[in-house]
Amino acid sequence: MELSFTAPLWQWQARQDDSWWFVTVPPDESDLLADLPLPPRGFGSIRVRVTVGTTTWHTSVFPSKEQDGYVLPMKKAVRRAEGLGGGDPVTVTLATSV
Repeated sequence: MELSFTAPLWQWQARQDDSWWFVTVPPDESDLLADLPLPPRGFGSIRVRVTVGTTTWHTSVFPSKEQDGYVLPMKKAVRRAEGLGGGDPVTVTLATSV
């Protein structure tokens, strides 16, 4: 499955010193991910291949009650390579193996 969406980059307020940054997967796309018949993984995570701009990497998306969907962690290297800062819209292509 491949999903594409645009959502703002935000910083996790509980850990500002560690600079944890995320993009929230929108509700419709989060619902599609939640319906995947995947084997259980830690914290309900789903392995994905992500492309933002010219950068592609493998990571996991995680369910978030606070965000009411899945969240995608955004590595510092990706943010730098793509020139992304807090609040910027991020266009994401996310692919699962299912």
